Amino acid sequence: MSYSIRRFEAKDQAAMLAFTATLPDHDLLFLSRDVQHPRVVEAWAQAIGEGVIDSLVAEDGGKIVGTAALVRDPMSWSAHVGEVRLLVSPDRRGAGLGRDLLEAIFAIAQAHGTTKLIAQMTPDQTGSVTLFESLGFRGEAMLRDHVRDRAGQFHDLVILSLRLGALAARHEAFGWAE
Repeated sequence: MSYSIRRFEAKDQAAMLAFTATLPDHDLLFLSRDVQHPRVVEAWAQAIGEGVIDSLVAEDGGKIVGTAALVRDPMSWSAHVGEVRLLVSPDRRGAGLGRDLLEAIFAIAQAHGTTKLIAQMTPDQTGSVTLFESLGFRGEAMLRDHVRDRAGQFHDLVILSLRLGALAARHEAFGWAE
């Protein structure tokens, strides 16, 4: 499977909506907003322009097949923390696309001086949990009945975290430092 990774741009909004429309609702529960709504994607593009979000898309043949974002709040007490969000087409999972997107987000986070990353997901998203843990993330919190799906069913939310200094040290120990 081939794909290219690049920055998400305002002109990608329609393609992003087409991509998110293909995702199962359950995959979107960890997001604070419904990315299947045009106004949310428009606000996402605006936040990129304001420098609050860095976002990447993975494309294959002009079609978005994955996206990753780093959400930061430079004005908060936790300006050193970035939230990572990852969405990958179901038919592209398990082939390294998510890992490639996350590693690119790690580089962006380090360039911003971010020292800690967090990621949220429902604990039954075992593929995502496994991917994040394989990259060094560890469980930090479980929020019971924290999100409610479109049918009104409640789901737990797990928060994983990673200290980027520890990741850089591991990369250096294995000779992966740039």
